[in-house]
Amino acid sequence: MSDASRLKATVYVGGLDNAVTTHTLHAAFVPFGEIVDVNLPKPELPSSTDPHRGFGYVEFEHATDAKEAIDNMDQSELYGRVIKVAAAKPQKDQTEGLGSKTAVWEQEGWLAKHAVSEEDRAGAERGREGSADGPMDPMQGLEGLDEAGPKLA
Repeated sequence: MSDASRLKATVYVGGLDNAVTTHTLHAAFVPFGEIVDVNLPKPELPSSTDPHRGFGYVEFEHATDAKEAIDNMDQSELYGRVIKVAAAKPQKDQTEGLGSKTAVWEQEGWLAKHAVSEEDRAGAERGREGSADGPMDPMQGLEGLDEAGPKLA
């Protein structure tokens, strides 16, 4: 199964109580179709006493099963808490975007989005050269105006 089709068949489940386990999630979502995998990400800090980070992922065999699970389980209650069920999004690349260890202007995505063509660069240089004789007079072009405003015909 390709990564794109796996992603379409995976749902995000948020707002989970600490008592929820992979077995609990499996039992809650199995009525909607064959489940391939259930994942509850562990806390990032090893000193944390929480069993998971409060969310998880359920991967179904078919994307239609995932859509059924979203339609039926979003805003439902599990262990006394209202859960959020939505389509899973692709994992963000750690080297891209805010929060990465690489400066934004050095990231490939930023460079591609903000790239300046040589033609634009040359045009900007010509514009700077044209204004080398000093700043433009702000009163230039106002010769046809009198003190009260434009002349009426």
